[in-house]
Amino acid sequence: MHAFQNLHLNDCSSLQELLTSIGQLRALQNLYLNGCSNLQKLPTSIGQLHALQNLDLNDCWNLQELPTSIRQLHALQNLHLNDCSRLQELPTFIGQLYALQNLHLEECSNLHELFTSIGQLHALLNLYLNDYSSLQELPTFIGQLHELKKLLLWGCSGL
Repeated sequence: MHAFQNLHLNDCSSLQELLTSIGQLRALQNLYLNGCSNLQKLPTSIGQLHALQNLDLNDCWNLQELPTSIRQLHALQNLHLNDCSRLQELPTFIGQLYALQNLHLEECSNLHELFTSIGQLHALLNLYLNDYSSLQELPTFIGQLHELKKLLLWGCSGL
């Protein structure tokens, strides 16, 4: 079980939280939880998944926050948070995900602020902010993202 690399729990709408034992899957590279609409939180043990490269939380409508232990996911390259409508803020430590290349924040209707720490994501290639209605101006940290190849802003009615 420790060599397990992929875990797909897509569309498990009854799932409210993950077991803390998920942190024991040390070789896990891909964790797909999209469509787990009742998932409310992630265990702090998720920070023990040091090999994790892809974390898909799309359509986790009831997810309210990300645990601080996520800062320990130094191999994380892709973070998908599309349509996490109860997520109110990205943690300031998001800038410590130095390997992050793709950040998807589409349709996060309650996300009111993008922290300047995103400017520390020097490996970031793609930033998706579609339908981010509370975005009123382009954040200044965008200029610090020297590797950024794609910035999608369609549907940002506040701009």
